[in-house]
Amino acid sequence: MDTGLAGKVVVVTGASGGIGGAIARRMAGEGARLVLHYRAGRERAEALAREVGVESIVVKADLTREADARRLMRTAVRRFGRVDTLVANAGSWAAEPQGIADISLRRWRGTMDAVLTTAFLSLREFARVVREQRRGNAVLVASTAGIFGEAGHADYAAAKAAMAQGLVRTLKNEFSRLAPHTAEYCGGRVNAVCPGWTVVPRNAAMLGDSAVVRRVTATMALPQIGRPGDVANAVAYLASDELARHVTGQAWVVAGGMEGRLLWAEGEVDVGLA
Repeated sequence: MDTGLAGKVVVVTGASGGIGGAIARRMAGEGARLVLHYRAGRERAEALAREVGVESIVVKADLTREADARRLMRTAVRRFGRVDTLVANAGSWAAEPQGIADISLRRWRGTMDAVLTTAFLSLREFARVVREQRRGNAVLVASTAGIFGEAGHADYAAAKAAMAQGLVRTLKNEFSRLAPHTAEYCGGRVNAVCPGWTVVPRNAAMLGDSAVVRRVTATMALPQIGRPGDVANAVAYLASDELARHVTGQAWVVAGGMEGRLLWAEGEVDVGLA
């Protein structure tokens, strides 16, 4: 099936990570030209650029800084003349679980910057490009934490919920005006993908523990851990103006039919009181 992505210019933020890299490879497989952003993983980003086999550039930027976000988008336009899709994938989380009673203000602000500010600044600069070229769509990589919550990670869940709901539902209306629907064009679109547990380098060791796998798959209709390619396939669909021409404002959960988190382990519930 033709996605129509051949020759399109796609900016992937956080391309040096596991999911970002898979998205870049999937877009390259469709013939897109790539702008591969990284903050710290230069060697991985450059190796990815060599691997994908399409015209691409690698750009370092701290997307919590306005000047860097602006430079990323201007570099893309200077090289390719346009940007068709922004994949706002950059972000990180504090791996250690902490309840709200123990989360420091420093951690809270750090997570908000890493997840939400990076998305905001990337989207703002992209929106300015879309306003000029009257074309463009965005795909935000959020998380099931933003849909179901994540005990011990209120900071991350709050930031991802803002992406998956507040930003997507607002920007679908703004982008449709920045890039209006015409007889030849579907109109500007904004959607999100919300991955669940996905095997990437930073959590591969944890997901090698069978007890953890049982716990995280316990609420999935399809009890299997996601792979980066699962997320990348969803992003490619949503980025395609051919396949997803009438899809906007959606938060697509890619998590095997997950319905939430298992709250109590075996033995923690007194069935006599239940």
